[in-house]
Amino acid sequence: MIKYHNPEGEVGVEAIPYNLTTVIRGSNAINIGFLANGFPDSENFLNALNQAMQELEPGIEVHAYNKGNASVPANDDMLGEIQGDCHAVVAAYGH
Repeated sequence: MIKYHNPEGEVGVEAIPYNLTTVIRGSNAINIGFLANGFPDSENFLNALNQAMQELEPGIEVHAYNKGNASVPANDDMLGEIQGDCHAVVAAYGH
């Protein structure tokens, strides 16, 4: 008989739903930021994602950003630029 062990541990922190949203479908003009984290190919991944999103919704205006270093948060200047230019942001984290 084969026995399987599930290596997942129990979650010790309550899951909190993420409530920030924006409507993209049907928007005539919406500005979406794509924030790369600086890992190799994070920009390539986000470029492919924004192309796919533009095929679904041609009114998207794309703004590309790259932190350049995944180990640090985006600086205040970049965050201010994103906030001023974009209605929503897709961020690539991890690798």
